Amino acid sequence: MKNTKLLILLSFVLCFSGISAQESPSKEYQDNYKKVMDRTAWWRNDRFGMFIHFGAYAVAARGEWVKSNEEITTERYQKYIDEFNPVDFDARKWAKIAKAAGMKYAVLTAKHHDGYCMFDSKLTDYKLSTRFGGRDLVREFLEAFRAEGIKVGLYYSIIDWHHPDYPNVGNHPQRNDKEYGKRKFNWDNYLKYMHGQVEELVRDYGKIDIMWFDYSFDEYSGEKWKANELVQMVRKYQPDIILDNRLKHNDGLSSKQRTVSSLGDFETPEQGIPDVPLTDKFGNAIPWETCLTLNGVWGYNESDKNWKSPELIVHTLVNCVSKNGNLLLNVGPDARGNIPQESVSILKEVGSWMAKNGESIYGCGSSALAKPDWGRYTSKGNTLYAHWLYPNIGDINTRGVDGDKVKAVYMLCTGAELPYQKSWWGNTEPGNLFISVGRNPQKPYKYDTVLKVQFK
Repeated sequence: MKNTKLLILLSFVLCFSGISAQESPSKEYQDNYKKVMDRTAWWRNDRFGMFIHFGAYAVAARGEWVKSNEEITTERYQKYIDEFNPVDFDARKWAKIAKAAGMKYAVLTAKHHDGYCMFDSKLTDYKLSTRFGGRDLVREFLEAFRAEGIKVGLYYSIIDWHHPDYPNVGNHPQRNDKEYGKRKFNWDNYLKYMHGQVEELVRDYGKIDIMWFDYSFDEYSGEKWKANELVQMVRKYQPDIILDNRLKHNDGLSSKQRTVSSLGDFETPEQGIPDVPLTDKFGNAIPWETCLTLNGVWGYNESDKNWKSPELIVHTLVNCVSKNGNLLLNVGPDARGNIPQESVSILKEVGSWMAKNGESIYGCGSSALAKPDWGRYTSKGNTLYAHWLYPNIGDINTRGVDGDKVKAVYMLCTGAELPYQKSWWGNTEPGNLFISVGRNPQKPYKYDTVLKVQFK
């Protein structure tokens, strides 16, 4: 009784003072969290991947959402299906582009929201293989990327704007068609079809490293998709596969609400980067990956020339890794199957930087140091990587580093040793480490000059 009164009093004091007692995770949660971290270990080491959005929408050349955005019926959309013939498609060429860019894994759209399959599904004739000489584009992708030592993933849309039993909900092209809405939709029949196609992919295509489901919304979330059954089936065939978190709608959750689910291994912020490393409500790091377009859309758009610079891509990758995250960077091949030359040129530049500085990305994560004005930090073991991103006057001050524990400092891309000191211009405050990089306020190597700080 006395203990109960003490607990009540303590809770009252904590509440009154604005301090909340942190909830402890259950054993079940801890066990699942460990499995997630074990499964994603390779992925969190690799950090950088290629997203590939490719489908018949490339013929329309107005992005992968053209059918929804313009409320195009399946009958009117058929002209794009008929015209789609990617005669230049060469998965080996794509794989070499990804490898040269320093990308360690790749994810291809096996089926997007329009329902058109890029793999030879036995459950539908609405697929490329029927009009592409029987070629299975997904299989060719998997084989080519595996041959280059790149981990492979498949994107699969759990919504479907073509299937007759998928209702005109959400962003369905016929969402405003009242007559269409009067149809009878057999939801269980659609789920059987959707689950069946996923089973084909995880059963018949060899080892798949990532399954990227997209997406849940409103009440179409979690068990509406029979998500637990789906995940169990996927893991039966692919026990080591990692899954994104979009089988369940969880946008807008704060760190006090966020948890690692058994339905997904990593979170997927889109077209943006979190301000801080993502953690669950117990303070544990959550695996996450920003997916990002090179221009403005995912699928090919003939008129979108708003390309991000190689420097911005490098900075974005560093930003993600500095917060324990990954970057999945998208390319949208044209209707003939070519990755746009602008994308190839950007990736080539990024790859040149990665070839000399990838050590500061692969296997790295956040640092306990505060973000400096001149850039960002990544770290790995007893090594700190100072990413000099912005013009700086004077020495680079890695504030918070104990100079007595430093073994040496090097310019990562050249291997040159750099001088450093614990005080500069009369500044003798503890916790400063000034690295001499010359008098030019501009970084000497483009995009990101990395300083490697080794500790004793």
